[in-house]
Amino acid sequence: MSETILEIKHLSKNFGNHEVLKDIDFTVNKGDVTTVIGASGSGKSTLLRCINLLEIPTSGSIIFHGQDVTGRGIKPSVYRSKVGMVFQSFNLFSNMTVLKNCMIGQIKVLKRSPADAHRNAMKYLDKVGMSEYIKALPRQLSGGQKQRVAIARALAMEPEVLLFDEPTSALDPEMVGEVLDVMDKLAHEGTTMIVVTHEMAFARDVSNHVVYMNSGVICEHGTPGEIFGHPQKKETQDFLSRFRKG
Repeated sequence: MSETILEIKHLSKNFGNHEVLKDIDFTVNKGDVTTVIGASGSGKSTLLRCINLLEIPTSGSIIFHGQDVTGRGIKPSVYRSKVGMVFQSFNLFSNMTVLKNCMIGQIKVLKRSPADAHRNAMKYLDKVGMSEYIKALPRQLSGGQKQRVAIARALAMEPEVLLFDEPTSALDPEMVGEVLDVMDKLAHEGTTMIVVTHEMAFARDVSNHVVYMNSGVICEHGTPGEIFGHPQKKETQDFLSRFRKG
């Protein structure tokens, strides 16, 4: 039986009177690649930000290894070192080199020695094909390179779950492939991932669990074969109609 890492239970999020998320429920097991799809404004990124505690849920629970992380006594920085996030806009420190970007969290949060942080950073920069750029500043990199550094930075913390918030949507089309290739490789290595994405081919071919959101609710979820091959709800059918083959 698969080990459950995260359970999202009855999660809701309001901004003022506007309910962005309504009664969200799903489970993430070790090794799962869960893709969250849906139209812009359906609450996908807010869901990810709640899971990472960048937004505090209005109600409901986020259970990480049996502990509700929305309760008191939880240090968000420690939790985020275990549930890492890769952002749409990279969020690299502009005044730090590629190498230092990948070392700083390890030193500050995980209290690793500079030597250990350096060794670990190099390991993951090599994994994403960015080890020859360690002295570069973010402004000297392409969008695809920045995102690969951002992935290496998140991996260097060695999280149990990696969250991706539309990691390719800020990239030029020719750079999308290099980032998706890295994510595909991570998925095949057993990395547990939750990916908010508009890349339907990735959702269909790489993930093992697809969540379709519409207007702040989970409209339908299942395997890629179920969601892409036999969607049950009309909203899902309409959304996927332009992506499905023949």
